[in-house]
Amino acid sequence: MSDAHRTNYDLTTLAARSGEEARPNASVPLAEPIYQSTVYAYPDLNALEESMSGREPSAFYYRNGTPNAATLERAMSILENTEASLVAGSGMAAISASLLGVLKSGDHVVTDARVYGISYALLGEEFPRLGIEVSFVDACNLEEVQAAMKANTKVIHVESLTNPLLTVPDVPALAELAHAHGAILSVDNTFASPAVFRPADHGADLVTHSLSKYLSGHSTAFGGVACGRADLIAAARTRLLRLGGTISAFDAWMTMQGLKTLGLRMRAHSGNAQAVADVLSNHPRVSRVYHPGLSSHPQFVRAAELFPNGFGGMLSADIDDAPSFVKALAGKIPLAPSLADVQSTLSWPWGTSHRALSETERRRLGITPGLLRISIGIEDVNDILGDIEGALE
Repeated sequence: MSDAHRTNYDLTTLAARSGEEARPNASVPLAEPIYQSTVYAYPDLNALEESMSGREPSAFYYRNGTPNAATLERAMSILENTEASLVAGSGMAAISASLLGVLKSGDHVVTDARVYGISYALLGEEFPRLGIEVSFVDACNLEEVQAAMKANTKVIHVESLTNPLLTVPDVPALAELAHAHGAILSVDNTFASPAVFRPADHGADLVTHSLSKYLSGHSTAFGGVACGRADLIAAARTRLLRLGGTISAFDAWMTMQGLKTLGLRMRAHSGNAQAVADVLSNHPRVSRVYHPGLSSHPQFVRAAELFPNGFGGMLSADIDDAPSFVKALAGKIPLAPSLADVQSTLSWPWGTSHRALSETERRRLGITPGLLRISIGIEDVNDILGDIEGALE
């Protein structure tokens, strides 16, 4: 699909047709095949030089990329509306490579304290070992972010919807702030997906995802992706090649299969999650619900402006006697430490996503032993509500 068509079609159409531009005008399989070869042959030295120099890029070695990875990268650039994309072996590999493509020893990062637990550990423990200074802030407080900026600040890193409390940073304002200080804005968009929010359209320079979540959507593929300015992605690709965070051809291929239904799935995820949030917010066993579509949410007005097409399928809730609630849902909504499957699942942030943090850090961030993160699937909403209300009773 040519770049000229990007603005003419709905995201649902772009996702369904993603990858077609890689096909020749001959009779070929409708679904792209899996290219499992680890190395590719060239007819002569000139052809090899053209490929290695980037003048006529093509697949030559698995670590450098496969045709399946290239197809997924083209699709993600279109869906996130960015100049380039890079797929990696995991979401953390994509974040690590994209940030290390910008940062060096002596640089400074400002990041939201509410980021995913492993991102928190990467930034708070691993980056300082490399001589990179990191400041954790409340990214929803622009004054606090501004106060943390320094002459050597190169990156502000946030999540479009934080994991697991679903706070909503002001991405446009953060982009403006970052650029005013000569820094870039990096946004992990995993909880939203480009069907719900496109950070680059609001000034973000780098956008990352865990591919195993909404983009693939079926808990069958693993990987990560970074999308953004061509120069930033080129730098990230260099770091990724050296660190060896390659995505498999099969995982790239599987993600493409899920990506084609992204728009349809996200409509169902978003509608169902809103209905569940409304019900939970009025139940006596639930002390608090975290969902941007509730008027009680601290960034409700901002969320409505930035996410006009829904908020995705994620919500979290503090539930009285959470263990009995989880047990009552056994066989209906499974306890599974991931998210964004087509079926609804539960997760326990205290013991999974934020386990690496100390108890003091978890409680300071609002992660309590009774907090459950619920990934609402695309099942019939009445069945989901029946299971949840039955477990609460």
